[in-house]
Amino acid sequence: MDSVFHKRRHSGPPVSRTERVFDGVIVICTLIVSFSMLYPLLFVLGRSFSSPDTVNLSGMSVLPKKWSLVGYSFVLKSSFIWTGYLNTIVRTLLGTAIGLAVSIGYAYPLSKKNLPGRNVLTFMLILTMFASGGLVPEYILIKNLGLFDTIWSMVLPSAMKAFNVVIIRNFFMSIPEELDEAAEIDGCSAIGTLFNIILPVSTPIIATISLWMIVQHWNSWFDCLLYMRDPNRFVLQIVLRRIIFESSVEMTGAVSAEQQVSQEVVKYATIIVATAPILMVYPFIQKYFVKGIMMGSLKG
Repeated sequence: MDSVFHKRRHSGPPVSRTERVFDGVIVICTLIVSFSMLYPLLFVLGRSFSSPDTVNLSGMSVLPKKWSLVGYSFVLKSSFIWTGYLNTIVRTLLGTAIGLAVSIGYAYPLSKKNLPGRNVLTFMLILTMFASGGLVPEYILIKNLGLFDTIWSMVLPSAMKAFNVVIIRNFFMSIPEELDEAAEIDGCSAIGTLFNIILPVSTPIIATISLWMIVQHWNSWFDCLLYMRDPNRFVLQIVLRRIIFESSVEMTGAVSAEQQVSQEVVKYATIIVATAPILMVYPFIQKYFVKGIMMGSLKG
């Protein structure tokens, strides 16, 4: 590979000093931005493995002075932690599947220029990005539909996001129309064309939108707080919130430094417990991320 790079480097015009300086500045800026995003995560990770009596003694270092699992033991011993994990996983998988089905089902017809009323449907879609009914009408709707204490109250209201539909539609419009015409000549229906021709070449945008939906459902908690009454149906974020409250001390008297530090360790541990699954999923999807965003945002 070095020989190929060497040939490419010397096959074109010589690189000027200004270009080398510019490339160096870009590399330095990229390293600074990367460090600014990576350091907080490493800092929290180090503090989560710290002993309660030394958690604040390491300064800005990312490595704990004294290793301990007391924070994780406090978090993971909760009787609701694994139920919260299960509820969040089910919500994330179900919500992502329904969201993709609804978004693709709306975006594919909108990508066809011969669709009757295409401009009106697109305008109605874009309008929802700037105006919405608000929280009170949504709450009343969920209540009247009898969706309280069901997973559908957290999945259905967020099933379709206008921005996701627009991105998918633009990606579909970037696919050559000759593929559709060839499938139609072969006798393939519109649904068959979508599943056999369009979706197999749309892996980048599907992976990108899936990542967005996974992160959205994994981090969501406010809708669960509104619509769920049964503690056995709480998602992970609500469970972790309860654990932090349980670790806090009532401010009715003097609070010792050890109690305060212990609560800080619990907070750091809950952050890692909540973010670790997403961090493990992202590397498998990130290779499609840039391509999906670029191709889905170029054509209007």
